[in-house]
Order: sequence, then C-alpha cells, then structure tokens
Amino acid sequence: MQRSNTIVFGRRTTPQLTFAAGIALVVVFSLVPAVGILVISFTDIRALPFLPVHWIGLDNYFTFFSSAQLGYNLHALANTFVFAIAVTVLQNGIALLVAVLLNQRMRGRNFARAVVFLPTILGVTVIGLIFTLIFNPSGGPAAAVWSWFGSSSAFFGDPKLAMTLVIAVQVWSGLGVAVVIYLAGLQAIPQDLYEVASIDGANSRQRMFNVTLPLLAPAITANTLLSVIGSLQSYQLIYVLTGPINPATQVLSLAIFTQGFGGAQGGASQSQGYAAAISMVQFVIVMIASLLTMAYLRRKETEL
Repeated sequence: MQRSNTIVFGRRTTPQLTFAAGIALVVVFSLVPAVGILVISFTDIRALPFLPVHWIGLDNYFTFFSSAQLGYNLHALANTFVFAIAVTVLQNGIALLVAVLLNQRMRGRNFARAVVFLPTILGVTVIGLIFTLIFNPSGGPAAAVWSWFGSSSAFFGDPKLAMTLVIAVQVWSGLGVAVVIYLAGLQAIPQDLYEVASIDGANSRQRMFNVTLPLLAPAITANTLLSVIGSLQSYQLIYVLTGPINPATQVLSLAIFTQGFGGAQGGASQSQGYAAAISMVQFVIVMIASLLTMAYLRRKETEL
C-alpha cells in the first residue's frame, strides 16, 4: 500500500516539476529581461564605457513625444502599421489559397509543400542577399526586365518602391509557416462534411465559405495573431535590404535598433536608455494591437 501511494505521488509531482521548470525558464529568459528593459528606460545609459549612469525618470519618454522627435517617430509608426497590415493581409490570403491547393490530391504535392516551406529555413541574411542580387539596379534580373520597358529603378533605394518590395519579401519569407498551419487545419476537417455539402448541391465556392472557412477559424486566428505580432516587431529584413536609416522603410523596431546599436537619426544621439523607452512604447502598441485583433477574431469565430 505504501508503495502504491509513493508511485501515485511520484506521478503527480512529475507534471508539477515540469510546469515549474517551464515557468522558471519563462521568468529567467522573458520576465527578467523585460523588467530590466523597463528599468533601463528610466536611465541615461549609453554604449560608451565608464560613463556614469543616472536615473532620469520619464525624460526618455518625454523625448520620444517631444516636438523634435515626434515627426520622425510618427513617420516610423505609420510605416510600422502599413508594413504590419499589408504583411498580415497578403501573407494570410496567399497562404490560405496555397494551402487549399496543396491540400488537393495531385502529383508532386509533397515536393510543392517542401518548396513553399523552403524560405522558412533560410536565414535573414541569406534572404536579404538573394533579393539584393535580384534587385541589383546595375545588373540584376529585375533591372533587366525593367529595361525591356525602357525604364530603370533603384528598387530598394527608390522611396516609392522600397516599402512595397520589403513587404513582398517579408510575405515570401514567412509564407511557409502560415501554409503549414492552414494545412493542419484543413486536414482536421472531416471529408464527410464536404460530401454532405456536395449532396445538398453546394458548389466549390459555397463549400469554401460555408464549410472550410468556419472550421478553419482557429487556424486563421492563430496565423493572424502571429503575423500581426511578428510584423509589428520585425526589422531584420528591412535592415538588410534597405539599411538602417532609409526614411521610406523606417519602422519603430528599426528605430530601437539604430538607437541602441548605432546609426541613430532624427536628432537624437545613440542611447540605450532611449532605445529601451522606445521598446516599451512598442510593447504597449503590440499588446493593444494583439488584444484587439484577438478579441475581433474570437467574436468572428463565434459568429461563424
């Protein structure tokens, strides 16, 4: 009897220990750095060594909203929302169509799935190098095609074209994960429902909107949230493709990087304290956008 109780007790504690270990990892690698960034945002810490660090309170936040910085920051914020909305809509729309196609029975389906997922395993630097070569104004394939129409372009250096190209590259690079999530949702839908809908006379469009989309709502919610959060925080591809100080593609997360690690512009010198303050502003924006998106999508799920 004692042995049985010991075994039961051991089985109960194993999940508890696993959960505690997971919580400890989250605290160490997420909560502690977040609190550290919050504290740093109230200081004037800089990259130069041996400089004294002073507690300056809300001065970094006042600087962010000051008249000297407000125009630059509002421009970066507007670019951030344009980038996030465009990437979210295009990536999810294209991924859903591709997933529906790849869910059909056809020859070479597994190879096509691998090709779609391939950009996901490439690093940001590799993707940036590929598209920098493709859109090289002096000899890239895109420049050759452009010349067929008797014109030329600087592509990533063109203020009117740079953001569009960056959005396209971002969509291409993140398409694989979105397609996999949609494929998992599509394969969980019972085929009997499609057969019943066909017997009732539903065409392919009606089956898509009355069967597929309602049952795919959780996958749509997950993909949309991932896209919104990821694109609001993304700067790596923008940095590689257009540089750190291109006004046409300046986003808030890139402003954090340039303030913290060099290349700062907009009238403020490099400062980790100021960069931490911008990151806290970005955190609030991402949190509000995520909560609003989740609330809207959850309500749509219940309506479907």
